[in-house]
Amino acid sequence: MKRIGILTGGGDCPGLNAVIRAVAKPAMNDWNATVIGIEDGFEGLVEGRARELTNQDVSGIINLGGTILGTSNKGDPWHYPVMRADGGLTIMDASERALGHYREWGLDALVTVGGDGTMHIAARMMELGARVIGVPKTIDNDLAATDVTFGFDSAVAVATEAIDRLHTTASSHHRVMVMEVMGRYAGWIALTAGVAGGADVILLPEIPFTWEAVCRKVVERSRRGKRFSIVCVAEGAKCPDVGEVVRRYDPSRTDAKQLGGVGDLVAREIGARTSLETRVTVLGHLVRGGSPTAFDRVLATRFGAFAARLAGEGRFGMMAALRGTEIIAVPIRDAIERLKLVSPNHGLIMAARSVGTSFGDEVG
Repeated sequence: MKRIGILTGGGDCPGLNAVIRAVAKPAMNDWNATVIGIEDGFEGLVEGRARELTNQDVSGIINLGGTILGTSNKGDPWHYPVMRADGGLTIMDASERALGHYREWGLDALVTVGGDGTMHIAARMMELGARVIGVPKTIDNDLAATDVTFGFDSAVAVATEAIDRLHTTASSHHRVMVMEVMGRYAGWIALTAGVAGGADVILLPEIPFTWEAVCRKVVERSRRGKRFSIVCVAEGAKCPDVGEVVRRYDPSRTDAKQLGGVGDLVAREIGARTSLETRVTVLGHLVRGGSPTAFDRVLATRFGAFAARLAGEGRFGMMAALRGTEIIAVPIRDAIERLKLVSPNHGLIMAARSVGTSFGDEVG
């Protein structure tokens, strides 16, 4: 390995810089390789924006949130948005441009750090002849090939702290507090933070709920003298007769739906149906921000160092994955076969039900 490229694609999350560091340092120190940092994910690969990373660039960044390379969720080379002179948007296939820059930079390997969308693009780049290695990143924890993705633990920590803080104001004012967190298709953040924070109702994309069951839970608590309730809802939760709550459509993105607003809808329905005072908090991008937890720093470092080793061994088309306590290599194509969704029979669901948590699906 003489020249290795690395990019961070999709949404940002804590731990990205730890991966960049863990890939670049062994490449530079052990193999005397040149590391090319591609800016803004696949957008930089298409546009030809990259720079050589130095040891100084990747020193002291393990604790930093975000990514020193920048990222983008609008850079899919096969669905590339280009603004026309008249202000309109054209979607074009820019995959040959991306491959051209890969070849122009003389890359021996390309490390792609991202979630499901990034890994789908990585698989298509492989079909064009690029030598790719994947590192799984997503706060949603929805890649089935790995037990955990880095970024998830940090997001859960932020959401759990937010629930803790909502508890104090909810109990003081005797209110129902609804908190909306990220989770388009998979409800892992809402489930894990909801259980950790002691939420009374947790609403997930994977479990259909009814307004009657949700309202019955908060009313029962009120009647028993528990004059407040906490509702944790994933942004992709499907409301009765409405389904997903879509804020807008962005044609420049491969997945054009931008979700948002389910928390407001849930709060309005609870308030109207129960006459209880209800408020809503939307965490949004807060769960992506800030420094990574110690767990995510360690996991990201293990992933990055393992990806560097895969590159050195010429094991392309593979993605680093956590299985139990071990880091293993899995084919990228296997990693994108399906999303890892919350099973209604998952052990954490069962544990939450046993302590009285409602998922809005109880039969009255």
